[in-house]
Amino acid sequence: MSNASPATDGTLTVLIIDDEPQIRRLVHNALTAAALLGDDAPGVTVRVVDAATASEGIDRAAAEHPALIILDLGLPDRSGLEVCREIRRWSTAPILVLSARHQDTEKAALLDAGADDFVTKPFSTLEFVARARAQLRRARTASATSATPAVVSFGEVQLDLQRRRVERDGVLVHLTPTEFALLRTLALHPRQTLTHRQLFAAVWGNVEGDAQQYLRVYVGHLRRKIERDPVRPRFIQTEPGVGYRFEPDSARAS
Repeated sequence: MSNASPATDGTLTVLIIDDEPQIRRLVHNALTAAALLGDDAPGVTVRVVDAATASEGIDRAAAEHPALIILDLGLPDRSGLEVCREIRRWSTAPILVLSARHQDTEKAALLDAGADDFVTKPFSTLEFVARARAQLRRARTASATSATPAVVSFGEVQLDLQRRRVERDGVLVHLTPTEFALLRTLALHPRQTLTHRQLFAAVWGNVEGDAQQYLRVYVGHLRRKIERDPVRPRFIQTEPGVGYRFEPDSARAS
């Protein structure tokens, strides 16, 4: 699979796949005006390329190896969902979806297809740029640290992935194998919404059964063990109707 990273000449390529010229112009202007990676990558410039159809977008994604793909759902020749699935077969580049749709089921389907985040139209330029920046930083971090970290720390909790051990404030926390697998999956995808289907497949190895009900029970168990206030959790956030997101206060890997 192709990886997303700035080119060796200091240029970062972003691909926009959208059939509306005004949206392409808006996104183009927003991305080129912003210092997308800020102090994380001084001297990196943004190069924006675009496509007006699904077929053109897939071709350009293969040819340009973009560091980020902005994908509209309402394309004239194929659905954005199909394009997302196709690109995800051979590329790890983050995909940020633009959509006028609001249904939780549609958002869940996008995440299951491999999208990394979505922005609902009409959108704030500031929010859009912030989400694009977050995806690029996540991609750069993933490529720089491809190996699984030994320890993930968040707040007062330490998750030792090699020793399968969890401590909170220095005290051992007893997790069942399923609880540990669920926490591990969430912690290795910080600030990324994982759908019920994705989590169920990662932890249980299949997608049969009531994934939402299973996860509700086990997430409840986990929150009682690692959260100071399980009713108002800090680390494991619920995306209603979609899934869960791990939000560490200060995640760091060693």
